[in-house]
Amino acid sequence: MSKVVVIGAGIAGLATAVRLQAKGHKVTVIEQADGPGGKLREKNDGSFRFDLGPSLFTLPELVQEVLALGDLPATPFPFEKLDRSCHYFWEDGSTLVAFEDKKKLAKEVEEKLNGKGEEVLEHLMSSAFLYKHTAKLFMHRSLHKLSSYLSKTVLQALVRVHKFNLTTTLHEVNQKRFSNPKLVQLFDRYATYNGSDPYRAPGVLNIIPHLEHNIGTFFPAGGMFQISNSIYQRAKELGVTFQFNTRCEEIRIEKNRVQGVRTATEEIAADVVVSNADVHPTYRHLLPNIPAPEKTLQSERSSSAIIFYWGIKGSFDNLHLHNILFSEDYRGEFEQLFKGTALHPDPTVYINITSKCKADDAPAGQENWFVMINAPANKGQDWEAWIPQAKEFILNKIERTLKRSIRELIVVEDILDPRGIEKKTSSFMGALYGTSSNDRMAAFLRHPNFSQQLKGLYFCGGSVHPGGGIPLCLLSAKIVDELIPNA
Repeated sequence: MSKVVVIGAGIAGLATAVRLQAKGHKVTVIEQADGPGGKLREKNDGSFRFDLGPSLFTLPELVQEVLALGDLPATPFPFEKLDRSCHYFWEDGSTLVAFEDKKKLAKEVEEKLNGKGEEVLEHLMSSAFLYKHTAKLFMHRSLHKLSSYLSKTVLQALVRVHKFNLTTTLHEVNQKRFSNPKLVQLFDRYATYNGSDPYRAPGVLNIIPHLEHNIGTFFPAGGMFQISNSIYQRAKELGVTFQFNTRCEEIRIEKNRVQGVRTATEEIAADVVVSNADVHPTYRHLLPNIPAPEKTLQSERSSSAIIFYWGIKGSFDNLHLHNILFSEDYRGEFEQLFKGTALHPDPTVYINITSKCKADDAPAGQENWFVMINAPANKGQDWEAWIPQAKEFILNKIERTLKRSIRELIVVEDILDPRGIEKKTSSFMGALYGTSSNDRMAAFLRHPNFSQQLKGLYFCGGSVHPGGGIPLCLLSAKIVDELIPNA
């Protein structure tokens, strides 16, 4: 039985621990925080419950797959499929409900936006085509192993590579496909799902709407935290050892092979080490004497976020679980975002309200609002000045768009900014997704899931291949599992 240490109890680290323990390894997870989940944690003050991080749930089968591993009965994981993915709002009074039923969605587009429903249906067919022919290469396999390119399905995909819009930006593709600028903006926003700029990111990111519109969006019973908590419970059932409040100080190396890790209090021997930490601090702090992949580490970081957790004394019938209030200057918002020198005064505002699906997340007649705007990665900006500015921009945006003030309705408030994200999750510069995809080669520039220098060292999580977000983090764990032989 080989010994494995996983650094970090984010969702990818948890899933990796379950997978490796289930195939016979003895796994220990060390985590600097006081509990599991990484970005996928919760806060409960007794009146309002908030999921602190990721709020969109797609591809639930990836979670179920992890919860069925091992020789114990599968862990139950109840969830519901939603009849709509999002409510969209513009300042001119236009609204759109993105229904799960595509015929209803097309009709909604025609009636509410005076757009062409068939354009949306054709776009979603194109998104399905991208998913069918690129997912196995870009999401399910290591891009850094020759064997990944030798399977029949991948070779078939490579024959069609000219159709993947790798050299055309997402915005350019969408601008050609939609005659209505609001639909262009709506589908441009999918670049933000990995912290990127639609005016620079490649058109292949149009794969993302397939997950949301063709497969569907879901909500876990108990909230998003139950995703990470269920995997954590499964790991404990299978015998994984957890050490919380334990910071890794060094990955120990001898003769180009890992020997384990060193914490502040002990050395833990291991045959395999898997880092679920951001790849940047992994090299800079845990492997200071190993030549780092500088081109990868210096790649442009993804966007971060400023999040307000508000308990709202009141209810809004026009809002649902996921809501977007679009900026009137989308291009300007992204230009400002990646310059990183100021916040745009008219931000796109995302509002997540889990009490719409889980009533006890807020007192009766009240709502729990997770309110987020995209923010630059942390470069030492004056966040103390920026936070109240961001709050004012958001409140003004809500008032202009929803025609209703919420200032006097806020009874609970907590705030998370890029500094807090960096401190709490070790995400370099507070970037939510590691590096951005603002480069047509971004997928290939992400760090591989294994070390090309050190035997026994592997990587999972949002800063490495295949990227950030719950589904990709779970797939990174699966790739690592396939790279590491049975015990």
